[in-house]
Amino acid sequence: MTIAIVGAGLGGLALARVLHVNGIEAVVYEREPSRDARGQGGMLDIHADTGQRALCEAGLIDGFHAIARGEGQDMKLLEPDGTLLLQEDTPDDAPFARPEVDRADLRDLLLDSLPEGTVRWGLAFASADGGVVTFVDGSTAACDLLVGADGANSRVRALLTDARPVHLGHNLVELCISDIDRTHPDLAELVGRGTYWALGDGKSLAAQRNGDGRVRVGLSFYNTAEDWLATSGIPFDDPAAARTRLIEELDGWDARFTALIEACDDTVVPRPIAALPAGLTWQANPGVTLVGDAAHLMPAVGEGANMALLDGALLGLALAARPGDFPTAVKDYEREMFERTSAAARMSARVHELLTAPDAARKMLAFFQPD
Repeated sequence: MTIAIVGAGLGGLALARVLHVNGIEAVVYEREPSRDARGQGGMLDIHADTGQRALCEAGLIDGFHAIARGEGQDMKLLEPDGTLLLQEDTPDDAPFARPEVDRADLRDLLLDSLPEGTVRWGLAFASADGGVVTFVDGSTAACDLLVGADGANSRVRALLTDARPVHLGHNLVELCISDIDRTHPDLAELVGRGTYWALGDGKSLAAQRNGDGRVRVGLSFYNTAEDWLATSGIPFDDPAAARTRLIEELDGWDARFTALIEACDDTVVPRPIAALPAGLTWQANPGVTLVGDAAHLMPAVGEGANMALLDGALLGLALAARPGDFPTAVKDYEREMFERTSAAARMSARVHELLTAPDAARKMLAFFQPD
């Protein structure tokens, strides 16, 4: 039986790895021309009961421990006026409950665990019909099972459902301070080892330490229109001017927050934030299924990557348990996946709603420290 996985993200690679561990080979088709074609984003917190469980099934938990950063769990939560509400410092001997890991390092761990040739680069999915997958360049491949692991804007998803991601009224601008310990040691001390997070007034600023010496800064604007990034007047093609305008958007915020933006380099990336409807399901198709954001794109509050990893692992285990009956294996996987990820998506939506409140920092404090 031939399994074609579209997308070499975390979910698709976890699936390929668990299949390989269980003696089933698959092919991963990725539109990017190579593994280093683009940056892979920032840090991920990988949870013990989901993402780490998947890595255990993949036989990669020791490798994960070698690249994970327990100290990345540190957090400072502040209000816009600079009031510190919460500071969590992770003891050196603390368990790896939700350690941070660089997404690129985690992806490399998965890629390096697969036999050479498992991932075929530079092949973008175009369509599928009757067990034949067609790529944008006109080439084709036959398969008995097609797995869409192609992310938020999945093309494979259309084979199962008409659902599309919906804008959440949330627009994000990503910035970066490179080599912060050398270039801005005062700000490095301010941020600390983990995440420095200020919330309020329908905005947030999150500065997160990365394993390579960078600090990634994310500015979120909530309750904004889908076209806000285009109509805001922020000149994203002029990084210096864009930083000046972003500082103006934080009028009245403590000077420590604007200092972080002033220190950023010319990496300025605007991103509208969207999600699929929580609880999305579809009628089973014996030849097609989805994992990760393709199946359940949810607000980015820490669940998405974990769900993708576990999707891949559990689908791989289901297929290994029924090697001669893929349709039943897919039904078993989807039944569990729908229930699990629907709960995660609803929780993520609730957290995202808290972030949009004028007193978001206080609401998040109550979330982290309930009575």
